Amino acid sequence: MHIDAAADVGADLTRIEAGAAAAEQNGYDGFGIPEARHDVFTALTLAAKATSRITLQSAIAVAFARNPMSLAVSANDVQLVSGGRLRLGLGSQVQQHIERRYSMPWGRPAARMEEFIAAVRAIWSCWATGERLAFRGRFYQHTLMTDFFNPGPNPYGNPPIWLAAVGERMATVAGRVADGIICHSFTTPTYLRERTLPAISTARGGSLDGFDVVLSAMAVLGADEAARAEAARAVRRQIAFYGSTPAYRPVLELHGWGELHDRLNALSRRQAWDEMADLIDDDVLDAFAVSGTPEEVATALRERFGGIVTRLSLYTPYAVDRELTAQVAVALRSTAS
Repeated sequence: MHIDAAADVGADLTRIEAGAAAAEQNGYDGFGIPEARHDVFTALTLAAKATSRITLQSAIAVAFARNPMSLAVSANDVQLVSGGRLRLGLGSQVQQHIERRYSMPWGRPAARMEEFIAAVRAIWSCWATGERLAFRGRFYQHTLMTDFFNPGPNPYGNPPIWLAAVGERMATVAGRVADGIICHSFTTPTYLRERTLPAISTARGGSLDGFDVVLSAMAVLGADEAARAEAARAVRRQIAFYGSTPAYRPVLELHGWGELHDRLNALSRRQAWDEMADLIDDDVLDAFAVSGTPEEVATALRERFGGIVTRLSLYTPYAVDRELTAQVAVALRSTAS
């Protein structure tokens, strides 16, 4: 299991660059960068220039905010700048963001994503081999590539593609056309074992060999009980927010908590965030998050995800002492050895 660090969602570009350098100095294996307030490829480029060893992951780049050509170009450039250290994480986002924030088309997201990835690979293949670009799909058409716009073969090869997925349909797509899956933090070991991994394995002919399973796991950390109680409240709010999303209902349903989704969804329409958090009892919290001292968190993560997850990072939706997360990483590495 590789242990990765991640940039804060609200971090500016300077902090992301510094965070990548610190992650490398502190012995992490990789550094993930979300796409929120800044363009993820700009941030990855800065991180690449600030580091020399660790892998760099888009976590995630919003595929449907772009077209396959624009994304293929951006990823190819970061792969060049980083010396082959990019891991291209893609995600669909949800319908209202694609249509209302990006003003881009939506529809049949699993089928569209499968074709999107196939188109990106066709473009990269054209650059690598010099063969004519002739991709014709239902959603995307790429049939023109002149020498003026062709960067040629990437000396470091093409980056592996990891696909973010929650539902079984998108997980199946990941198994068919991607090199790994980015599991949503709103997941449980039971959901991974009973829904996500079987969907991937079936799509890959029964084998997960060579396939990355990437997870940013929710954790409750604090210097003392009071700090951990405050952190737990923040994690309850985050679980409630995710649980109110219709696309994520199957995770709750698997545990018999389908009615909880209905209540959370109704409250979310009123933006009753505090009331929503109150609905997340200890059983739900413990299903989605690990809590305790750094050593206890590391032990719980290893017990839950050892042998399943190939790359692990922490998701802490609250202000956390980075010394504590570093202690978790050290403890994870020591238990791995």
